[in-house]
Amino acid sequence: MERVLDVCRRPYNMDIPVVCMDETPRQLIRETRTPVPACPGQLERHDYEYERCGVCNIFMASEPLAGRRMTKVTACKTKVDWARFLQDIAERYPDAHKITLVMDNLNTHSPGALYQAFPPDQAKVLWDRFGFVYSPKHGSWLNVAEIELNVLISQCLDRRIGSMEEVCEEVAAWQAHRDQIHAKVNWQFKTEDARIKLKRLYPTFNA
Repeated sequence: MERVLDVCRRPYNMDIPVVCMDETPRQLIRETRTPVPACPGQLERHDYEYERCGVCNIFMASEPLAGRRMTKVTACKTKVDWARFLQDIAERYPDAHKITLVMDNLNTHSPGALYQAFPPDQAKVLWDRFGFVYSPKHGSWLNVAEIELNVLISQCLDRRIGSMEEVCEEVAAWQAHRDQIHAKVNWQFKTEDARIKLKRLYPTFNA
């Protein structure tokens, strides 16, 4: 936890950018009846019945200090999907000496994933582009990318969307707008705060 907090306090450095990554599944739901439009004194109304149309996955990479992010919608979240998203991130920072990537320790987030997606020499080069910092178990809230995903969901995905194509359109529009206004997460939680507010998680030493 303290390592993640220290990384979040680093000053901006374009040679070693700090990028936070996370992902979330979204269920695709189609309306079975046309909603009743809103009118004065009455909100739009939806029928309680709906049709399940599968799921999709949304990858999020956020560079908090720069106020920009990358999103990618995929049909699933396999190791290969994650590896290809890492390649997208690396291509976003071609001149960076090392990309510090904050993410959770999901079983798909491993070196082996890159070797499943790319030839060995390409996988090794890609792996060396990154310095990985893992958030602790039950500590995903330390990852700014999770906050960005929650903003994305609340602002444009918190409704019935029946196709992956529509999700892609909504996510792309949201990202373009949020990047345009350079929206940032005002992260204020520090190691000193953790040692007070989360004191119960630390070992107890007798003086």
